[in-house]
Amino acid sequence: MTGYIVRRILYAIPILIGVNLLTFALFFVVNTPDDMARIHLGVKHVTPQAIAKWKREHGYDKPLLLNPGRRGLERFTDTIFYEKSVGMFAFRFGRSDDGRDIGYDIRTRMGPSLAIAVPVFMLGLLVNVSFALLMVFFRGTYLDFWGVVLCVALMSISGLFYIIAGQYLFSKLWHLVPISGFAGGLSAFKFVILPIAIGVVSGIGSGARWYRTIFLEEAGKDYVRTARAKGLSEPRVLFRHVLANAMIPILTGSVVVIPLLFMGSLITESFFGIPGLGSYTIDAINAQDFAIVRAMVFLGSVLYIIGLVLTDISYTLVDPRVRLE
Repeated sequence: MTGYIVRRILYAIPILIGVNLLTFALFFVVNTPDDMARIHLGVKHVTPQAIAKWKREHGYDKPLLLNPGRRGLERFTDTIFYEKSVGMFAFRFGRSDDGRDIGYDIRTRMGPSLAIAVPVFMLGLLVNVSFALLMVFFRGTYLDFWGVVLCVALMSISGLFYIIAGQYLFSKLWHLVPISGFAGGLSAFKFVILPIAIGVVSGIGSGARWYRTIFLEEAGKDYVRTARAKGLSEPRVLFRHVLANAMIPILTGSVVVIPLLFMGSLITESFFGIPGLGSYTIDAINAQDFAIVRAMVFLGSVLYIIGLVLTDISYTLVDPRVRLE
């Protein structure tokens, strides 16, 4: 098992290096340092002196990958790539184009993102699995039929509709919760309760229908028919056998989502004014702050790879065949 986990971690290293190189190349193919200077200076007629000054102040006055004017290792270290991208492997994200410490911003904004994402993940998983098991328990009945209809209807509605309708009903019309904003401590509850509820409700359609498909596939297998033939009750068959053997696809869908919890929801945080990593990324894109966007892309890649490794580890816990390999 240890060797299996080590191999998975080693596989992730070249992937992360490739993502970093590709992200760097894409950014500087689309926008040269001169283009970035013109965007941030924000005037139509920018003098070459102003461009050179901005590039020098922000560290973009050096060659991209190779500095022919240096000798030895400095040919590689005295470059934009080394100073802006290599440090990310040690989680040194540097400063944004307007001078802010990106690492400090990430640490500060991670809390509000987790305050919404973790409850949505936990409650959503519980609700979706429970609803799917309920439909499977009453499969072939009107409850199963209308449950599927409800899931399809919920899937067909855009997530923006839930946000706008929720803000209108619960904030503007009934004045139960604030329409946007955030506060620390226990006061945060009134600001996050509506985004959490919307996140759970908007995910019921796709989540419950997917889990229902998984449970129905397991319920039709031979070991389930054998369990019923031995006289086990249907609830015991579902919860002890079907649910246990459906853990691999459930873990696949659940563990991979965990890294996204740290990144926050771009749309939800923007609409509700939550100062999390999702709104941080949106603000950086709108402000054309390429340093922040590169840092968030790299961080998202790291978290996604961690999620894949956690998925592989979880397989070893629920599937004996993986441990035997």
